[in-house]
Amino acid sequence: MINLLFFGRLGDFAKAVPSTLEASTPAEARELLAADFPDLGRELYEPQVLVSVNKMIVPWDQPLFEGSEVAFLPPVTGG
Repeated sequence: MINLLFFGRLGDFAKAVPSTLEASTPAEARELLAADFPDLGRELYEPQVLVSVNKMIVPWDQPLFEGSEVAFLPPVTGG
C-alpha cells in the first residue's frame, strides 16, 4: 500500500478518495484514480501536475514500495 496526498486545488477533487492505494508507479496510481474519480483524473493528467514520492519530485514511472508517500502537486503561482 502507498499513502496518497493531494495538494492545492487537487485536494478539492480528492475529498472521497481513500488515503491508501495499491500501485507500483505514480502513473499506475493516477490511472487507477482516474478510473474511479474521473474529475480528479482529468486534473491529474494536466501536464503541469507534478508527483512527489517521499518528498522528492520524481518521474511518473518511479517505482513505488510498500509505505511510499505519493503526493500530487498542482501548478503554483505567486506574486
